[in-house]
Amino acid sequence: MTVTPPPALDRHEALTRAQRYSPFLRAAIDAVPGVAAAFLDHGAQAAVEAALAAQAPGVDAELRRRRQGLALGVALGDLAGELSLEQVTRLLSDFADQAIDRAVATAIEERIPGASSKGFAVIAMGKLGSHELNYSSDVDLLLLFDPDRLARRPRDEASEAAVRIGRRIIEILQKRTADGYVARVDLRLRPSAEVTPIALSVNAAISHYESSALSWERAAFIRARACAGDIALGERFLGAIQPFVWRRSLDFGVIEEIREISARIRDHYAQGARLGPGYDLKRGRGGIREVEFFTQIQQMIHGGREPAVRAPATIDALAALEHAGRLDRDDAAALAETYRLLRTVEHRVQMVEDAQTHLLPQQWESLDALAGLCGVTDGQALIELLHPHVERAEALFDSLAPDREGRLSNDPALLEDELRALGFADAEPAVRRIADWRSGKARSLRSPPARTAFEAMLPGLLRAVAAGPDPERALNRFSDIVEKLSSGINLYRLLEARPPLAERLALILTYAPPLADMLGRRPDLLDGLIDESSFALRPEPDAMADRLRSSMAAESYDRALDRARHVINERRFALGVQLISGHADPLDLALGYSNVAEGTVVALAGAAAEEFARTHGWIDGGELMILALGRLGGRALTHASDLDIIYLYDAPGGAMSDGARQLTATDYYNRLANRVSAALSVPTASGPLYDIDTRLRPQGAQGMLAVSLQGFLDYQRGEAWTWEHMALCRARPIHASPGRKEALETGIETILRLPRDPSKVRTDAAGMRAEMARHKPPSGPLDIKLGEGGLVDLEFAVHTLQLIHGVGLDPRLEYAIAGLAAAGLMDVGFDADLRLLSRMLVVMRLVAPGSNEPPDRSRPLVASLCGRRDWDSLLEAHTAARQRIAQLWRQVREG
Repeated sequence: MTVTPPPALDRHEALTRAQRYSPFLRAAIDAVPGVAAAFLDHGAQAAVEAALAAQAPGVDAELRRRRQGLALGVALGDLAGELSLEQVTRLLSDFADQAIDRAVATAIEERIPGASSKGFAVIAMGKLGSHELNYSSDVDLLLLFDPDRLARRPRDEASEAAVRIGRRIIEILQKRTADGYVARVDLRLRPSAEVTPIALSVNAAISHYESSALSWERAAFIRARACAGDIALGERFLGAIQPFVWRRSLDFGVIEEIREISARIRDHYAQGARLGPGYDLKRGRGGIREVEFFTQIQQMIHGGREPAVRAPATIDALAALEHAGRLDRDDAAALAETYRLLRTVEHRVQMVEDAQTHLLPQQWESLDALAGLCGVTDGQALIELLHPHVERAEALFDSLAPDREGRLSNDPALLEDELRALGFADAEPAVRRIADWRSGKARSLRSPPARTAFEAMLPGLLRAVAAGPDPERALNRFSDIVEKLSSGINLYRLLEARPPLAERLALILTYAPPLADMLGRRPDLLDGLIDESSFALRPEPDAMADRLRSSMAAESYDRALDRARHVINERRFALGVQLISGHADPLDLALGYSNVAEGTVVALAGAAAEEFARTHGWIDGGELMILALGRLGGRALTHASDLDIIYLYDAPGGAMSDGARQLTATDYYNRLANRVSAALSVPTASGPLYDIDTRLRPQGAQGMLAVSLQGFLDYQRGEAWTWEHMALCRARPIHASPGRKEALETGIETILRLPRDPSKVRTDAAGMRAEMARHKPPSGPLDIKLGEGGLVDLEFAVHTLQLIHGVGLDPRLEYAIAGLAAAGLMDVGFDADLRLLSRMLVVMRLVAPGSNEPPDRSRPLVASLCGRRDWDSLLEAHTAARQRIAQLWRQVREG
């Protein structure tokens, strides 16, 4: 965020205000007149340079004199408007870094002359860590050492030497002398500060943060950085604890924990909680800390998956959150403005006596004097200036508070009445389920805080569930989640705090049984709903394959397959969420399902081949290829689609594998194809994957699983039935080297363009369609695939025309229709019919799996997702499309 400093005032006027209203600045002007003179003559930057150039015998005196001069130069630049808040805090922070580094070097040099600072690191935390140091502030430090690298005397224990170095650093920085002090040091942010030494070994510190640290410590490390000593050691430590600070699995429980910290602060500092004389600018309601806490909560929620929002400085973090869409633009601007104003006034308070205070004066006379230093007419005007900003910050912070009203009764009879009021027609199953949850059997509900959070979110979730088509099934799936979560407190707090998320979860549980089943098996899929990664753009096949390869790297084969299923099902779940929530067009999601499947085939085929080669080696110059057909070939999968594929191979004549157990090419690739099918279909702990259908290969189930490339093309030219050529119309190589892929595509196109007897093609196609109708009759009037005028009829019509005319030869049905329409062979309006029925199919496979007719309560949702205003209008459009397609198929088959 770019900050433009306010217009500079007359420097003499700023100097006059400093002398009149600040005893500390008045004394500093007398003590370091050169700094004041430089300011008057050349401005704030010259005054700062003059202050930092001060010399004195000994590090203690030199640092103190520089600090005194810097305090004056920065104050004058602030009062004159020549330095922005960010410039002021950066100058103070940079000096503190330099002073701490000098103190470290001096403390080590005094004990071991000539030794370096290697092995001793200082971590800056709090406002120093984010380069936001106060005008008169302590520095929050964490002192770390590496016992293997720390310079120490021969008989010294590393820990004792580190503590002695730490004590000397503190003395150099905060001991008061005639020249003042450098910085007050606060080490209380270290782990278990009440019992641990002031300097900790780096490994012990890492162990603490990995195993037993608290949420407030996570917040503290948002602003942490290595500031002095062995910077590389400090950065290694910070890198090691990144998973603790930024959790990929989102932790919304931090909202309540940090709010509880703030509540305790409010109670402890109740006297200065409300704006007025004596108001605590830091800890009061709507004060600096609440702005910081509000910002850090958002960072902790989203930063695990969005590194861009991890900015340490508060104003930078607000800008990053707003840019990432995690914070409303007006709210971000208001909080940034409030923060600048409060910090500026806080600095002016501290300038008066160089005191570490954050309180507005209690007496009006003193408050008037502070107002004068701030350039405001009087104390009342200063209060009025602060009021709207403090009020806005307080309201935003309070918005994080969950509603504690409306818990459900523990009395079964009253609970049943309450559930009916929520919308349960039959409340008894829900009463039993809630009693089961309240029994405490589920791991996620064993702690009192978890049960409190659960009870708080339950009414809202149940209200949404009751509105669905099968509330009992939805509650069963939610019960699976409750029972499988090791700790549910964060999820339950989140569902209470964010009603839209609870509504989205209820939408899945009630209207999308396949997604609900996935959640029941893997509750961690909820993470994608929390941070909205479920709404990311659909992956391209190559990107999906790369992601899978990365996830499987360095794993054993079995673990790699399990890890791959974890990633694949995460993406399939995400696409389903986008579909059920109306976030994207079902046709785009069908393409997304296809891209995920294609990337999966490529990655898992590669992994299976490498594992197979461990035993059987490779065939030099040989290759397994995979040809996609059906909906996978046409890039139009649904959530429930199986994968129609054909395995092909190409290898030199007489080739043998070069492994310990050699195989002929035929045996090698058939056994490898079987391995690939298992990799794609066998369930693991992370759940099932795809059903694989290889029956479209030559000779069907009676033929070999993998066929040579040349044998396949010869079969298609000389022996294949018309229906096999129709299937070939949607064939697409998805796993092959570029040269062989081109050869396969060319061979398929040549076969599809062979001259054919139109009458025979029509007769064969009609016979095949009739045979299919006998063996797989439509399940009802809404069987979108198999019913008369459904998608299968449209596919048969298109493929028949493709084979007869050699036109529109594209595996994607919409492109095939466009090509045939351009040639005048069919009406382009059938594209709209295809899109309508395809949308319905994609939606129904998710909303009504195993049935072609959605429940009554699901019908408005189905209509909306298919782009129609209501169910009746969807049925009307569906019927009209089916009639047109049925007429087209009759015309095509009859010639």
